Parts: sequence; structure tokens; C-alpha cells
Amino acid sequence: MKLVFTLFFLFITGTAIVFAQSKGRVAGKVLTSDGKPADAICILVDGRQAALTQYNGSYNLSVPEGNHQLAFSFMNNVQQQQSITVTAGKTLTLPNITLKETAFQLNDVIVTGQFEPQSVKNSVYQVRTINNERIRLRGASNIQQVLNTELGVRFANDLTLGTTDINLMGVSGQRVKILLDGTPLLDRGDTRESLGQIDVNMIEKIEIVEGPMSVMYGTDALGGVINLITKKAATGNNSLLVGVRVQEESAGKQYDTFNKSGTHNASLNLKWQNKGWNAGADVSRNNFGGWKPGNGLQPWLPKNQWLANATAGYANQKFKVWYRINATDEDIISDGAINASTNVSKDQKFITHRYMHELQGNTRLSDALSFNFAASYTDYSRRTQTTEFNHATGTRFLTATASEQAVAKFDNTFIRGIAQYKISEHVNLQPGFEVNLTGSTGDRILGTPTINDYSFFASSEIALGKFSLRPGFRVIHNSVYDAPPVIPSFNAKVALSPTLDLRVAYAYGYRSPALRELYFNFFDASHSIIGNPNLKAEYSNSYNGTLSWQLLNQQTIKLRSVVGGFYNQFHNFIGTAFDASNGSITTYLNIDRYKTVGGTMENTLTYKNLQATLGFYYTGRYNQLKNEDPTIPQLSWSPEVNSNIAYTITQWKTSVALFYKYTGKRPSYEYINNAGTTTIQRASVSAFNTADFSVNKIINRTLTLNGGIRNVFNVTRVNNTSQDSGGAHSTGGAVPVGYGRSFFLGFNYQFSK
Repeated sequence: MKLVFTLFFLFITGTAIVFAQSKGRVAGKVLTSDGKPADAICILVDGRQAALTQYNGSYNLSVPEGNHQLAFSFMNNVQQQQSITVTAGKTLTLPNITLKETAFQLNDVIVTGQFEPQSVKNSVYQVRTINNERIRLRGASNIQQVLNTELGVRFANDLTLGTTDINLMGVSGQRVKILLDGTPLLDRGDTRESLGQIDVNMIEKIEIVEGPMSVMYGTDALGGVINLITKKAATGNNSLLVGVRVQEESAGKQYDTFNKSGTHNASLNLKWQNKGWNAGADVSRNNFGGWKPGNGLQPWLPKNQWLANATAGYANQKFKVWYRINATDEDIISDGAINASTNVSKDQKFITHRYMHELQGNTRLSDALSFNFAASYTDYSRRTQTTEFNHATGTRFLTATASEQAVAKFDNTFIRGIAQYKISEHVNLQPGFEVNLTGSTGDRILGTPTINDYSFFASSEIALGKFSLRPGFRVIHNSVYDAPPVIPSFNAKVALSPTLDLRVAYAYGYRSPALRELYFNFFDASHSIIGNPNLKAEYSNSYNGTLSWQLLNQQTIKLRSVVGGFYNQFHNFIGTAFDASNGSITTYLNIDRYKTVGGTMENTLTYKNLQATLGFYYTGRYNQLKNEDPTIPQLSWSPEVNSNIAYTITQWKTSVALFYKYTGKRPSYEYINNAGTTTIQRASVSAFNTADFSVNKIINRTLTLNGGIRNVFNVTRVNNTSQDSGGAHSTGGAVPVGYGRSFFLGFNYQFSK
């Protein structure tokens, strides 16, 4: 497989040389609104960073001959854009650019699920975006910290295994598809731990699409899609970017400089481009020393993580191809209690290795026809290493129990090809195919199972005046399960007025069980789980609609409001329950049905240097036990409120930001057994508040400082009144949320030429 990727890459890049082209130059100056030179302004050509302005606001960069889109952006200032035409061997001098002091750009360009990049306003999908500026303002050391105050997003932490799962629209795990530049990430189990194994420093922006996307992205996309879009190579002649980021953070009140207690992050990235060729490399070290609440226990386990990637590619106006390898080396350390009589502790280390090869490209064969190609191969392993350590002699040796030295290996081959054909000015057609091959082996895996998916899909976008329609379908052949004959979807957008848009959608979702749910057996002190090879595939029907209003043609104030609702009905929903033959073991079972219903309201206000958002999310989850007791309500409701506020002090080159979320009480119903009598009781997870505060200061065109407070309200655990505690997948007791109020300080150095 590695040889196939290498040969294909050499063939593509070799044929790309025929597209090489001449260069011209573009020069000018950027000013602030008060007429002063604006240094350290980011200049983008066709959406890719090309250079930064000098101390006097000037720029002079090399650009390929032809038509391009030039854009200028600084911190929270809205991008100024204009079209340019470059002639080979000549310099195009542009008039002075004056940046408007506004804090937010409402017209984000999105790519997830689109025929071609387009604005949020023009898309038939309702897509939420988190741009690079917001990621930078947060001072995040991982992607979870970027997402934890987003509406509809909740995280669940397994402190025994050191993993975190994500919940979107009331569903979690394998029903939420995680993509890296549109390519799916492989997870070993029913949680999305891959989200914590991608370097946040390489992410340009994050796009979130709620609701089934099974037509476009296949199985596992029932609850929605989270697409992590990486920073691309700079453009320009012989350009070089070097970036260094170092950040130190406490874990609550616990901190040691650069090592042990606290969080210690360091990253280095390089990007080079010359005559259409580009190359880059990123490497990050993330060290978390764990956290002890003061009672001698360490519920948050220490984690050492190395993340690296290397990229090479070629691009011009008609053709682009690139290859990237992503590597993860992660150790999670769980030291056991010391036996007082023997002075020996039994310690565990969870060792993860992930290698993901990606090859992507696109070519424009004509003004009407283009083709996109993506392929990846992922080799993933997680090993449990158990040792006994003698604290008196300092000796350590592996334990003899085979289950305490278990290794699970997974591999995935993914290939997707999509053609974009513009039939007319009003009709676009998008046919495509997809191959997804997954296999696994290991001590806890029954045999060497594989699941293979082969799909053909097509959609068409029809623009008829104020109406945009997008019907689509997917046909799947699964090697294990009989997929539905056709998986359909339908999206529509109506421009009710220049400022008001209505979007409605229906989608059919389908998910075949994951290998872990079928064949994975896992036993330790806190987990007793067996797979169920008799599981049925899940399917769902989803309906959603949004009404978007945007205030236009205002120079100093911008306002956008989105009101929406959704209804999801799942059949053969896979959940966990105790094995009927052994009440101490948990297995996976098909629940007859499950529903989520909800509504959302999001508002964004921009006034000069201020950006403020206020959102509300209300989710109802189906109570399965209603079938046993008609007095139980069909749905249990839980609210969320969030607000993000950012303000830029332009003359100080400083931004301050506050990210806040209220996560409301989440009720549920469960069976309890009291003195041999089984009854139903109401349980709930308590509400809590979370907030992060940050300050970012640009020192000069190369150096930025950032600092702030994480988990302002010092939340560590919230109470769960469930009596299901002490077993596998138990929900009762204190639910871990964080490790207390923490402080961070760091710097980001970037050099370019």
C-alpha cells in the first residue's frame, strides 16, 4: 500500500510540470483606519497566506500570472478583498488599502459538502465555522479546548483510559464523523479519541455541519460532521515561513516549569514554496503532568504526546496535488497505588501509535468540469503495557498476565473520487465513488475481522432564481451488512428577501456497527465489555430547518441571527447494557428506537472592534423507558447557552476575548433494584458553567504573546444522581469535567521571507 501511494504521487507530480507558469509581482501599502502604516498584516492570494506586511505597511510579493483574489486580514479586522490580474515580468502596484476596524467576518468561505468553496450565506447547508483567528485567540493546546463552548457540543471523559468522546445533537461516538481536510479519521472504538490526536497548531479552521451527511460522507455521519481544515502552503516565489510556539499552563494550582505538573506545549512549523512546488513540516510536543485533587488519587492521567506531519505538493491555476503523513506517538500513564507490605505498585501505560498517509489532488479540465481525488491509509495501534515497580529497589518488570500486555491494531484504506460538472449556469452535477476498507487484529479482537464499504453517490445543485435545491443519493455495498438500496437526501434554500434565507433539509442516515462493537472484548478494573457480532445496522430519518437573517449594507455594525430546529429518529440504535447471561458484563445491544429533538438560536453582533455572540440550544432526548411506564415523558430536555466576546484595541495591537457556556441539567430515567424489586427512577447530571479568558498582544511582525485563564469557574466535577455506578460504562457519581482553574502564558514567533 505504501508503494502504491509513492508511485501514484510520483506520477501525478511528474505530469504536473506541464502546468508550470510565469510570475509577476504585486506591491502596495496597508494602512489602519487612522492612516498609520499597518505592519504584520496577513496577505492571502486565492485563500492561501502569501506574506505579511513590513513595519511601514508595505508589501511586495511574487504571484503567478493570471487572475487572482487578494485579501488582507489583521487579528479581528475584517478581510479587505479585491480581484487582480497579474502579468508575467511586470509589477502591479495597488492603491493603499485601509483596514476597517471590525471584529468579525460574517461571510466565511466554507468547503464542507460544497460543490466549490462558497460563502455561508450561499450554501444550502447550515454550516458553523470556527476560523483561525478564534482558534488563536483561545490559546488552545488541543481541539477539545476550541470546541468545548460550542452550542450542541458536549464531551465525556473516561479518566481510566484517558480518552474523551464528543456528543453532537444529542448523539455521540461513531455517529459523529471526524474529518481531516475531508478525509475520515480512524478510531479504534466507539469514542472519537482521534479528535485529541490531531495537532491544533496545523488547523486553519473548523467547520461543523449538524445532521446526517451520509450521502456525501458515508457511514458514521448520522449526527453530523466536524471537518478539521489544515493550514495550506504559502504562495509566492521562493517563500519561506518558520513558526515557533511555546505555551505553559498550570493544571489547577499545580505547575512545574516545562515538565511534570501542568501542561507544556511546544511546536515548530516550516513551510516553503517556490515555482508552484511546496513543502512543509510540523512537529509538536504536548506534555500533561496529570492532576491530583489533593486526596492522593490522580483521576486525570499524565499524557505525553508527540504529533508530527510532513507535506509536499505542487499547485497552479489548473492543477493541485499534495501528499502528507501524519504521525502520533502518545503515552498515557496510570500509576497504581503502592502496596504497603511489598512496596510494589502495578502501573499501566497506554501506548498509541497512529500513522496516516494522505494523498489529495484536484484538476480543472475545463471551465465546466473538474475532478477531486482523496486517498488515505491509516495504521493505528494501541498497546496496554502493565508493569510492577519495586519502589525500594527501583526495579521494574512486565507482568506475566497476557491480558495486561494487550495490543489492538486497526488499519483503514480510504479512496474517494468526485467529479464536478457544471451543466449550465443554473445546474451543477456531482457524481462520485468511495471505497472504505477497515480491518483489525489483536489480543482482545475475535479473529481478524474486516468491514469493507463500496459506494457510489451523486448530487445535483439547481439554482432557480431565489431557490437552490440539492437532491442527492448514495448506493452502498457493505461486506457484512445489507445496506438500504438507496440513501437519499434533499436540501433546499430559499432567499425570502436579500436579508432573509430559509433552509430546509431531509436526510436518511445509515451506520454499520464498528469493529469494536462487534468483536472487541475488554476487561480491566473499571471495564467489562464484550462485543456483539449479532448487531444490526442503524438507520435514521432526520429533518431540520433554519431561518437566517443578516443586516446588510452597514459600515459600522453587522448583525446576523439564525433560528433553527431539528428532529432525528433512529432505528436499531446501538447502546450498552448488561449481558442477559452475566449481569457483571456489559455488551452492545440494538435499542428499538431513539429520538433527539431540538431548537437553536444564534446571534452575532459586530460593532467596530467588538464582536459578541449569544446563542441558545435546547435538546430533547428520547426516554426509552416510556414503553414500560406511560407516566414518563417521551423526551427529557436540556438547555445550553453560550456567548463569545472579543474586542481589539488596534493602537495597542491587542485583543481580549471571553468564551462562555452554560451547560444545563440533563435528566434521564433508569431502572434501579432495591431489595429485589425493580423500579424506575429519574436521574440527572447537574448544570455547570465554563469560561475561558485570553489576551493576545502583537509585539512586532514576528512575535505575538498570549495568556489567560482556563476554566474560570474552577469546575472539576458535576454530580450525577444515577445509581448506575462502579461498573463498566457506569454513569453515576461525580462526572469529571475539568481539573480546575488554570493559567496559561505563551508566545508565537513567525518569520517569513
